[in-house]
Amino acid sequence: MTKLEQIEKSVAELSLEELKAFAAWFEALQADLWDKQIEADAKAGRLDKLADQALADHRAGRTRPL
Repeated sequence: MTKLEQIEKSVAELSLEELKAFAAWFEALQADLWDKQIEADAKAGRLDKLADQALADHRAGRTRPL
């Protein structure tokens, strides 16, 4: 049995309360990983073109207030 299969089996056996707690933990983990990826991309300059385009669109009046 692979590690993933073991995890899937264990998750399937959780009680409803345990599953809710696991889901909350996993969501927080995903958010943290996403934040780290965005930070790394920003530091590496991979978002610069997107930011420049967004600013250009705003200056040209192609945006609207939220």
